Amino acid sequence: MARPRIKDVARHAGVSEKTVSNVINDYAHVSDRTRQVVREAIEHLGYRVNLAGRHLRKGRTGIIALVVPELDIPYFAELARHVIREAEQCSLTVLIHQSGADRAHELAALAGFGSTFVDGIILSPLALTADDLRDRVGAPPTVLLGELLEEGADHVAIDNERAAREATHHLIGLGRRAILAVGGRDDSGLGTAEARTRGYRAALSEAGIAYDPASLLPVGSFRMPDGARAVARALRDGARPDAMLCLNDQLALGALRALHELGAKVPEDVAVIGFDDVEGGRFSVPTLSTVAPDKAAVARVAVQLLRRRIEETTGGDGASAAAESAVLSPQDRIVAHRLVLRESTEGHERL
Repeated sequence: MARPRIKDVARHAGVSEKTVSNVINDYAHVSDRTRQVVREAIEHLGYRVNLAGRHLRKGRTGIIALVVPELDIPYFAELARHVIREAEQCSLTVLIHQSGADRAHELAALAGFGSTFVDGIILSPLALTADDLRDRVGAPPTVLLGELLEEGADHVAIDNERAAREATHHLIGLGRRAILAVGGRDDSGLGTAEARTRGYRAALSEAGIAYDPASLLPVGSFRMPDGARAVARALRDGARPDAMLCLNDQLALGALRALHELGAKVPEDVAVIGFDDVEGGRFSVPTLSTVAPDKAAVARVAVQLLRRRIEETTGGDGASAAAESAVLSPQDRIVAHRLVLRESTEGHERL
C-alpha cells in the first residue's frame, strides 16, 4: 500500500491541502473543529510528516540548541526536560550543550558553533556582556534566559529581584533579623545573583534592618559544597544568623548540612530558604522552603519565541508566518514564580 500523502489527508478530512499543512504546523488561525477533523484523518490514514523534507524545503535543520552553564546543576537538568518536551510539540530536536560558564564557549554558542546545523539557540549566559550581544550579523536566532543583558535581545526569566525580596520578607515576617545571603554578590552587576542580592537588600531596607556587607557570603560556584563551606566558615568566624537566604537550592542544601554538623537546628535556630524548587529539596531533612520559578513556562515561552524568530529569519508558510513575524520586536518575557514553604522555615510543610 502506498504511503499516504498530504492530499490524501485533505481528501479524507474534506479540507484543502493548505489547511492540513496549517494544522501540521500548528498555526493558530485554524478552528478547533477543523483541527480535530484533520488530526483524526491523519491518525486514521497513518500519515507521517516527512520532517527532514519539510525542514530542508524551509532552509532549516529542525534542530535547536539549549546552552546551559552546567548540566549537573538540577535546575538546568529540569529545565532541559521541559525544553525538550516543548520542542517535541513543534517537531524540533534539541541539542544540549554545556558552556561551563566560559565566555569563549558562550560566544561560540552565540555564533551558532561556527556552522549552520542549528536553527536557533536558547542560551543561559553567565560570562557574556551586553557588548557580546550586539552586531550579531549572520548569527542564528537566540533567546536568552536569566537576567537581561541587552535590550535588543529576546529574553525569558522570572523577576529575580522581586522573588528575593519576597523570600526575605517572609523570613523577616517570621521574626528573623540576622539574615545571611549565601551566594550574595555586590548588587551592581547584571547577573541573576546580583538581582537576587538587590532584592534581599531591598527587603532589609523596607523592614528597617541595617545592611551589613558581612552578611553576604560569596561562593566560588553554586553547588552544595560551596554552600556548606561558606556557612561553616561564617559560623566559625562568629556569625550568629537566625535565617539564611540562599541564592539557589544547591547552596541551601549545603547550608543545611553545615548547620547540622555545627549543631544548629533548622528552623528553630536558623530558618533557611533557597531558590529553584529542585527535586532534592523536597526530600531533604528538613524539607527545603524555596522560590519556585515556573520552569515549564520558562521553557514554553522560550521555545515559542525562538520558533517565531526562526520563522521570521528563514521564512514560513504564507500569511501565517508573515503575521507572526510582523510583531516580532525584541521580546522581554517575565514568567511567574511562587514561594513554596516547607519545613526549613515553617517547621512543617505549608499546603
